[in-house]
Amino acid sequence: MTAEHPIAVLGECVADAFVAPRGEAAAPLALDVFPGGGPANTAVALARLGTPTRFLGRLSHDVFGRLFAARLAESGVDLSRTVRAAQPSTLAIADVAEDGSADYSFHAEQTADWQWTDDELATATAGPLSCLHTGSLALVQQPGGPAVERLLAEIRDRATVSVDPNVRPLLVDPAVYREALPRWCAAADILRLSDDDLAQLRPGATPEEAADAFHADGVPLVVVTLGAEGVLASLHGERLRVPTPPTRVVDTVGAGDSFMAGFLHALRTAGALGGRLEGLTGQQVTEALEFGVRVAAAVVSVRGANPPWAKDLEAAGQ
Repeated sequence: MTAEHPIAVLGECVADAFVAPRGEAAAPLALDVFPGGGPANTAVALARLGTPTRFLGRLSHDVFGRLFAARLAESGVDLSRTVRAAQPSTLAIADVAEDGSADYSFHAEQTADWQWTDDELATATAGPLSCLHTGSLALVQQPGGPAVERLLAEIRDRATVSVDPNVRPLLVDPAVYREALPRWCAAADILRLSDDDLAQLRPGATPEEAADAFHADGVPLVVVTLGAEGVLASLHGERLRVPTPPTRVVDTVGAGDSFMAGFLHALRTAGALGGRLEGLTGQQVTEALEFGVRVAAAVVSVRGANPPWAKDLEAAGQ
């Protein structure tokens, strides 16, 4: 792997719409819309850290698709392999109560993100890559999910494969993820989950017990983010832990996505990506975990999924 080989991030963009406060019940409904989606957030964070990053997405021609493209491009993400899609963008609407809780509605049926074909994916991933990172809804939504799975099996001969299931139980039954997870572990080199994901996928299991099960299915490196409790990694069964740095939390939107960007950025900087993680050491994993939690801490200290630029981390001593 040479320094020029990018990380490709494959997955969805989601328009996150928040219902704006209304002075009167009869006032027109207004929405504040922000570009989101876990894979898109990871691509933005990677590019802002200075990693050459290619986003593989199907962007609608609608107003939200243009919003996504602008955010990705402004962050330095390569959009040359995106598909310009005729279908509409995926939309999530959150009505936030006074206590901060949110009632969500999703508009994700037959949207652009899920319509991948084998030919589109072959074109999008042509050429050298150091890593393909994917997950979330792109791996489970029909009809494109099976095509993405087939891509993982093909591309692992020439790039490291990273998978983040990012379970979304309001949209997809967790049983769908549980059924597919052994196949993803067999194809992946890195599996990242949150503690919330783990509760859905391996109910009652400790992170260590879950990691051993995932190793048995074939994945060599498992990373479990535990919120305020830090992060656990298991490399072929070797346990590695890193605490969460003291942080004033504004919200946790995009924290896991940004952690993964920092983690992959650090592994790539160490020259560890490009193959089957041959020669990867516990020390390299620990250093990547430490960088990942610093990136995540910067994100949770500001409103929304707004990953830091490399210069911001340097200025903050991070």
